[in-house]
Amino acid sequence: MPDMTDILSSLPVDMLPSDWREGLFLGRLDLGEGPTPVLLQGGVAYDMSGAAPTVADLVDAGAFDPAQGKALGTVEDVLARATLLSPIDLQCVKAAGVTFAVSALERVIEERARGDADKAQAVRGGLEERIGGSIRSVVPGSPEAAALKAALIEDGMWSQYLEVAIGPDAEVFTKSPVLSTVGSGATIGVRSDSHWNNPEPEIVILSDAHGKAVGATLGNDVNLRDFEGRSALLLGKAKDNNASCSVGPFVRLFDAGYTVADVENAQVLLRIEGPEGFLLEGESRMSEISRPPLDLLRQCFSEHQYPDGVVLFLGTLFAPTQDRDAPGRGFTHKVGDVVTISSDRLGTLVNTVATSRDAPAWETGISALYRNLAARGLIGAKADALA
Repeated sequence: MPDMTDILSSLPVDMLPSDWREGLFLGRLDLGEGPTPVLLQGGVAYDMSGAAPTVADLVDAGAFDPAQGKALGTVEDVLARATLLSPIDLQCVKAAGVTFAVSALERVIEERARGDADKAQAVRGGLEERIGGSIRSVVPGSPEAAALKAALIEDGMWSQYLEVAIGPDAEVFTKSPVLSTVGSGATIGVRSDSHWNNPEPEIVILSDAHGKAVGATLGNDVNLRDFEGRSALLLGKAKDNNASCSVGPFVRLFDAGYTVADVENAQVLLRIEGPEGFLLEGESRMSEISRPPLDLLRQCFSEHQYPDGVVLFLGTLFAPTQDRDAPGRGFTHKVGDVVTISSDRLGTLVNTVATSRDAPAWETGISALYRNLAARGLIGAKADALA
């Protein structure tokens, strides 16, 4: 089994991208008192809690000037003595699904196999041959996409997953409750009764309350293929479980040196190291996404408001089909897997897999957060009203 202690001991420095001294990064640390929003700039970490007690407040105020905070020391020294938390707090956690042609095919495979991994390989070959090229070549919502839909319906090949893959409306769902996400170095959870599941390495956009994208980070949208394959109505159970959503390590804020265009051209790498010596590596190329990231964000806000902002998972090209235990059964997680997700300008997100029952329980909700902030003198009347 990979030595998780060794992997995590190198995280404080190695989790940051190689050009981290040139960017502006937003995150949360626990320095011994509780969650603290921080900015990293020019090799120095700044405590921003005096300017804004939460990341959501910091984004709302646009308080991205480290001069408004308190210098804590060098980034290396601060990370060595702090606990790294998920870089988000009060934002609503949303996710877009079926945003790549490969993921669309895999969802249709799950549906036709009824969540049975043993049947997936047989379905996969025929489906790729019949519709793979077609859905790669059309723009979602276009007249060409509508014509393809009509043809696939005529052939008896239509699926609810193809509707969101090439139709006008993207699949956007709520992934995880506020404050329930875990950060880099934490345990991630897979339901104990799932037998076909996988990580989903994704780029995650952070937006303010008005739907403006302010930065990007990495995420793992852990997925249960057996549950969702049995019925799309089980999406909630497939996606929202204890410790099933990791985000981090930090949000890279958009500036002249890092923009949405960098997100659209990013490469996201995945590495899974299993306790039995299994190794799986893959990648997701954002250039192959079928819907622009800002269009997905726009669809979040088209009929809804999010006063504390949104973090939006953009989906993944990666679909693990490499056999692990038996020929034709593909990949599924084992307890003890170490999952490393990386992108050269966003850094590295590392987590180890447990069941959701055995992962550390989520205990710090909104009320607990505000009691902590009040006890530290960071807020007053708001905390009194919630306590």
